[in-house]
Amino acid sequence: MRLSISQITTVTQSFADDLDAYRAAGAAGIGIWETKLGGDSLERFRASGLEAAAAVPAVPSILPLPLMPGPADPAERVETLCAGIERLAPFEPACVLFLTGPGDDRATILDGIRTIAAAGRRHGVRVALEPIQRDFAHYWTVVSSLDEAAALVDEAGADCGLMYDVWHLWREPVDQIERHRDRIAAVHVADWRDPTRNTNDRVLPGDGVVEFGSILEALRWDGLYDLEIFSDPELHDSLWREDPTELARRGMEQTREALSTASA
Repeated sequence: MRLSISQITTVTQSFADDLDAYRAAGAAGIGIWETKLGGDSLERFRASGLEAAAAVPAVPSILPLPLMPGPADPAERVETLCAGIERLAPFEPACVLFLTGPGDDRATILDGIRTIAAAGRRHGVRVALEPIQRDFAHYWTVVSSLDEAAALVDEAGADCGLMYDVWHLWREPVDQIERHRDRIAAVHVADWRDPTRNTNDRVLPGDGVVEFGSILEALRWDGLYDLEIFSDPELHDSLWREDPTELARRGMEQTREALSTASA
């Protein structure tokens, strides 16, 4: 079982510090966020020996996101997202993920998916649409399951994979995983706090209510399990208030324990 850490987990650290912390924690990979890249990031990454899991562009969606900055015009957003694909491609990530954004402009979403898929082909990197769980979908997306995401990609007629995020999809039927297993490009891992207080309130595996066993069995995943933690710093027990290096260490320890136990 190979584990990685998505850089949003240690949001306050630099790219270089993330590389050091993740290696020290025993991670095999890093989920790269374009917003953390600097001029020497590719050189540092290649020297680290880490693999690249799912990468996230600075503008990650076709339609605007209420909780993230970025252009209001979808065409400008897609252009910037495609530039992010080009910038991230040299890291050879498992995929570059993207979201639809919320809204009812389906024609714009479909056209955006086609353009993003074409950029992925052009730069030799897989792109993957990520469905977002239903409680907070109005902030992020028009698709909240693998079935919905696959149907949208098929409607677009695009060469595009799917992102599986445990935190978003753990309550969806596992037969959807089996149905779309061959289209899954990367896997994000986090646990669900009960009750969950807002869209940025994840906990480390083993600290929530997710039953990982049936998910792992359905996934049959041999790629990186990428720990991705969003945490609201305004909450007193936010994981983003912790020392990032310690959080990386504890995150790898708990993720390995939770997934190993579930798959035993």
